[in-house]
Amino acid sequence: MNENTNNEYLEGTPSPQPSPSKKEREHKSGKILLVGFGPGGQEQMTFRARAAIEEADVVIGYTTYIKLVRDLLDGKEVIRKGMTEEIDRCVEAYEAAKQGKTVALISSGDVGVYGMAGPTYEVLFQHGWTPDSDIQVEVVTGATALNACASLVGAPLTHDFCSISLSDLLTPWTTIRKRIDAVGVSDFVIGLYNPKSGRRTQQIVEAQRILLQYRDPKTPVAIVKSAYRRRQDIQMTTLDEMADKEIGMLTTVLIGNSSTYIQEGLMITPRGYANKYDDLTGDAKDGEKAGRSLTMGLEGWHGCVRQWLEDGNHKPWEKIAAHFNAPVGEILEAVAGASDDEPAGGYAAVRADKHLESIIQDLATWGKLRAVVRSPAGAVTECLLTGEQLEMKGDWLNVVTDTFHVHVNWANVHHAYLAKRGEKSLGAHFVNEAGDMVFRVLLVKDGDDFSVDALAAFEKTWKDIL
Repeated sequence: MNENTNNEYLEGTPSPQPSPSKKEREHKSGKILLVGFGPGGQEQMTFRARAAIEEADVVIGYTTYIKLVRDLLDGKEVIRKGMTEEIDRCVEAYEAAKQGKTVALISSGDVGVYGMAGPTYEVLFQHGWTPDSDIQVEVVTGATALNACASLVGAPLTHDFCSISLSDLLTPWTTIRKRIDAVGVSDFVIGLYNPKSGRRTQQIVEAQRILLQYRDPKTPVAIVKSAYRRRQDIQMTTLDEMADKEIGMLTTVLIGNSSTYIQEGLMITPRGYANKYDDLTGDAKDGEKAGRSLTMGLEGWHGCVRQWLEDGNHKPWEKIAAHFNAPVGEILEAVAGASDDEPAGGYAAVRADKHLESIIQDLATWGKLRAVVRSPAGAVTECLLTGEQLEMKGDWLNVVTDTFHVHVNWANVHHAYLAKRGEKSLGAHFVNEAGDMVFRVLLVKDGDDFSVDALAAFEKTWKDIL
């Protein structure tokens, strides 16, 4: 055990009773109560959290947490631990529970959100514990720091949000960076935990840099320190100035999305009523219905794509995707749903996931082709070839000539579409699971038009798939 373990009884309380004998322990099951007691003040603590602490024989926690619940600890064995001694706390709880004691292992906020619930279960499983074992385990929920901080600045979490810890003590920065990038492009409201410490000063700067690639510099930001505690402090700022503010380990940073605004000193993220109703409480807007998905919802937005194309917005596939802020695969899927009653302005597509191999074989009959390969970093490779030059080898589709080599990782291809962009472009499109383009082959015109043979071969492939 760690030498810094501090077992004590608070002054003025009865002396501890002797540890139970082996026989007594056999007749009494131990219990571990994983208690989230909220932001700190007893006013924000749940009734169950308070009762759990009162029920406990032993209370274990980080020194600051012990101070916050000191008034509830009379007559209890108290074990204090330092900042980096989380696993020690879990082991202490397990050892005490094995002796038949009821143990409250406490965390501020919610014990399951960046709290002690996870590592405690890991320690228990490592020791062979199961839910059917003598030691009972209960998770007692509490208000998270994210909830507490949000309540002090308005209503920033009214729409989709996520939380990210900037601590790289246990999580590789490469993983954290990917998560920041993903939520940045996805327009989530973000809560940053552990944003900065005495030694970790650049993580918040890096987070700001990544998010500024996707968000307006004036995106509202709330910086809340020690919510509902004695040293509570709130700073309202913007994304471009966020990293220059006073931020520490007791701080949670709330970053708005593209709709978040500040009014009368309050940070508000709209729920979305303005998308459907006039003046929030007015009638539904044209084309919208109360209680139904938006026209741009899951069932409706494909129709919007088709109508936009039918209205004469004839653009290349990537530009259509950019207009709707969607992957190319989603645009192709929307076009594939076109019908005589709901056309798509001369665009047409058919999904061909079950015909990948036959399409590759049919390419040999399409004549001269233009192949396009797109890399995730944005590089685009185009080359002229014929279908006979394509060779499938394992997970790779290869083109090897005297002048160039092209290698497409076929394992990344999840969906295929044959598609027509009016009379300008005919071909096969291969996309990954996210709908991003991996590989495309297009017919090459013979002068101003496609050759009769190439058109006939393409239409045969289309009909075979249908």
